[in-house]
Amino acid sequence: QVQLVESGGGLVQAGGSLRLSCAASGRTFSNYAMGWFRQAPGKEREFVGVISWSNGGTYYADSVKGRFTISRDNAGNTVYLQMNSLKPEDTAVYYCAAHRMPVSKWNVAGGYDYWGQGTQVTVSS
Repeated sequence: QVQLVESGGGLVQAGGSLRLSCAASGRTFSNYAMGWFRQAPGKEREFVGVISWSNGGTYYADSVKGRFTISRDNAGNTVYLQMNSLKPEDTAVYYCAAHRMPVSKWNVAGGYDYWGQGTQVTVSS
């Protein structure tokens, strides 16, 4: 049974940092891309970034480029989202997701095969 479990969310002041983790289990993910999405109340789920598990290549949404970094720990089957210089508009539930390769559209939530339950990030002004 595939499981993606996010952790690390919380409350932080604007300008602060958080690191989210996504622990993956239940299968081999070497042929997957791992994406991060977020959803604020009343808004659609939004692409944040993605990493290829095999070669570590990354791609980010313009809104987070230069502030957020995605990395992976192959040995631990864990993907991380390091978030720096956080802004109130980053407040959302953050989800990790797995997409079987090849991926044609990194930023489309509907293409992802597995999802975690989400973790809340709240940035106060």
